Parts: sequence; structure tokens; C-alpha cells
Amino acid sequence: MLTIFNKIFTWWNQDTFGTRIETILFGTFVGKDSFGNKYYENKKGRRWVIYSNEIDASKIPVEWFSWMHFTPNKIEKKQNLQKYDWQKSHKPNLTGTEHAYYPNKNKDATKKKYKSWKD
Repeated sequence: MLTIFNKIFTWWNQDTFGTRIETILFGTFVGKDSFGNKYYENKKGRRWVIYSNEIDASKIPVEWFSWMHFTPNKIEKKQNLQKYDWQKSHKPNLTGTEHAYYPNKNKDATKKKYKSWKD
């Protein structure tokens, strides 16, 4: 019962009931990315994504990001992109978690590395 309630009224747990109905009736499946997100488009040109797990907009790869925002890009034509050695793998947005980035995390960074000329 609670899962049906969550499907109808909450958008942060996956796609809602309305999105599911619109996807079934009007959506045309365009493709799927490496994270398992599914991309759809309707006849009017509206585009949307159904996330595989947790909804996080930073999980859209660059080739699909350009497609979602109608940006012409040569990369989106290729289905299997080869990653270079220097390219990092995707990390989710860690803001608000204990793994978030803090610039002065270690204590040595709080020491001044210069001497002020006004003393």
C-alpha cells in the first residue's frame, strides 16, 4: 500500500504514476545509457529520462545531456563511446554527505604559507 502511495504522490522515489502513464501512451524509447537510465521522446519533441535507481541529474552522461538539452553534438551519434585512460569515472553528487569535498579538510592547510607585510 505504501509503495502505491509513493508511486502516485512522490517524484523523488522514481517516476510517478503520471509520468509512467505518459511514457506508456506517448513516449518513444530512444535509448539507454551505461547507468541504466532510459530516455524517451514524444511526438511534440519533449524529452525526459527515467532514472534506473536514485534520481540524480548528475548521473546523465555527457552524450545524453547534450541530447536532453537539444545541443547538437557529434558525440551523441555514437552509441558506444570509448573512454580514454585520463577520463575519470562518474561520481555522484556527494554534497551533504560525509564524503563531500571540503577544501581545508586537513589541519596543515589552515597554516599560512606566506608572511603578511603588515604586522
